[in-house]
Amino acid sequence: MVLAGKLIAELGIKTPADKFFKLYATELHELPNHCERIHHAKLHEGEDWHDTDTVKHWTYVIDGEVHTCHESIEEVDEQNKKVIWKIFGGDIEKHYKAFKLILEVSDKADGSAVVKWTIEYEKISEDINPPNAHMDFLCQNTRDVDANLGKEKVAQ
Repeated sequence: MVLAGKLIAELGIKTPADKFFKLYATELHELPNHCERIHHAKLHEGEDWHDTDTVKHWTYVIDGEVHTCHESIEEVDEQNKKVIWKIFGGDIEKHYKAFKLILEVSDKADGSAVVKWTIEYEKISEDINPPNAHMDFLCQNTRDVDANLGKEKVAQ
């Protein structure tokens, strides 16, 4: 009986790695402005959006259904452009004992970048499906952010 698993997706983006990473590492509160599937984000505990002691509350849509969860940052590695978040509470805990998101962004020689999302999870039972819809959600949000950051570049 396998309850733990990992999903990985890599996407090419036009936005430079530094700019994309900056949004997730230091401007997370701006994410709802870039992604139509993220309806609301607010501080639940703490005062700094990017402190590891802070808990955020998110409201988002997956497969046409509204979901909620809490999130806290476990690690930000600026040198390697990597962020790790712990996701818990809300709808997540109905299906998963553990749920972690890992973002890694790397430069390509042509000025574009590659975004790698990893979801590490542990299901509460064998009957629960892997979080494929969550990965689709992350990939679509990546495309939305890339498109919006590209528009900012043109507007400048």
